Amino acid sequence: MAANGFTPWPEDTALAYRRAGYWQGRPLPELLHDWAAAHGPRTALVHGATRLTYFQLDRRVNRMAAGLRLRGIEPGKRVVVQLPNTPEFVVALFALMRAGAVPVLAPTAHREPEIAHLVAETEAVGYIGPAVYRGHDHTATAARIAAGSTSLRRIFTLAAPGEQAGGFSVLPGGCLAFPLHTLDEAPVPDRRLDASDVAFFQLSGGTTAPPRLIGRTHDDYAYQLRAAAEPLGLGPEDVCLAALPAESALALGGPGILGTLAVGGTVVLLDDPAPDAAFDAIARERVTVTSVLPDLAARWLDALDGAAAGLGSLRVMQIGGARLDPGLAARVGPGFGCRIQQVFGRAEGPLTATRPDDPLDVVLTTQGRPVSPADEIRIDAPAGETGELLARGPYTLRGYYRSPEHNARAFTADGYHRTGTLARLTADGNLVVEGRVADRNDRT
Repeated sequence: MAANGFTPWPEDTALAYRRAGYWQGRPLPELLHDWAAAHGPRTALVHGATRLTYFQLDRRVNRMAAGLRLRGIEPGKRVVVQLPNTPEFVVALFALMRAGAVPVLAPTAHREPEIAHLVAETEAVGYIGPAVYRGHDHTATAARIAAGSTSLRRIFTLAAPGEQAGGFSVLPGGCLAFPLHTLDEAPVPDRRLDASDVAFFQLSGGTTAPPRLIGRTHDDYAYQLRAAAEPLGLGPEDVCLAALPAESALALGGPGILGTLAVGGTVVLLDDPAPDAAFDAIARERVTVTSVLPDLAARWLDALDGAAAGLGSLRVMQIGGARLDPGLAARVGPGFGCRIQQVFGRAEGPLTATRPDDPLDVVLTTQGRPVSPADEIRIDAPAGETGELLARGPYTLRGYYRSPEHNARAFTADGYHRTGTLARLTADGNLVVEGRVADRNDRT
């Protein structure tokens, strides 16, 4: 069901997107069934020594969905997911959706104030996170939040490698805590989902504190995956390295983890993007595509020191998330022996990207063009000048969750999102991102 506080697209607009084939009425968990049927024995996920085929991934999702239902996660309820780049992140995301619940995706770096805000804002009944991660006790944090919450009553924790986790425990206030690996029950029939409903929530970027919630529907996100994969020429032979946090916009669906699964490729999940770990994963798994931020691209370049000889499988490095210096952009291709794709993407939408046949100067100096012909972008400034980027389209939000006052400022009367991004358009229609508008969209 659509979450209360979610702003849908206008009915006539939604109908136009469906008639054009952008929205196909297929919920994401249903699509996972299709992917498993088409690519069953192929490797879907790799994490260290762990490898899951599409068959195994779909089966684990089924069984975890059943376990979540049996432990009180009811359809329509929200569950905060705060997991690192592990197979459990992908399994939990799909299992919650398959159970009819709505995941709320949070970075592992968030601490008690941010997670407590998400729980209160969404009235979350559950939390899924690591027991302890990089020295922080997430279980204790979740327990403290539950003690002061009127909704949070189930905590599911991912044990550290090699750690033996026992059965459930009762926390103060009657909240129940379960090891995530115990959610393994006999599959039950899928709950019928509506593709126009909210599939999951992502968080806004920028400097907004606390972050705002962005409801992504099954329809709009499934279309984004298809649209983002096309400029990359992404296919079943591709191996995607997910080195950025799995819940981030670029790593999850730009086309990222879910876009790679949608075409039958392999996703290598890497929780440590340090150069040594990344280069080892690229060489070992024959990675063909990865996504990085500019500062991470610079770190990897500085650490090459002859390592590029083992990275010959890499064909495309996506770079986004911040303005890329043209000098740094010019070093990436020769350094890694691959081409780069500049992208601009936010959880709110839109998504732009350079194309394989673009001239070199376009690739080095712009963030390309929208990935969908239905994307509408304009600059709030005279032609050729810098101004705020405004956007609307089949995967660009129409309103932040439960934020009517902010939405009145952040959206035009005709539905364009005021992105808070300063940009300009070149004569040939490519986007050049210049910075942020700091006076409106970053205010609480």
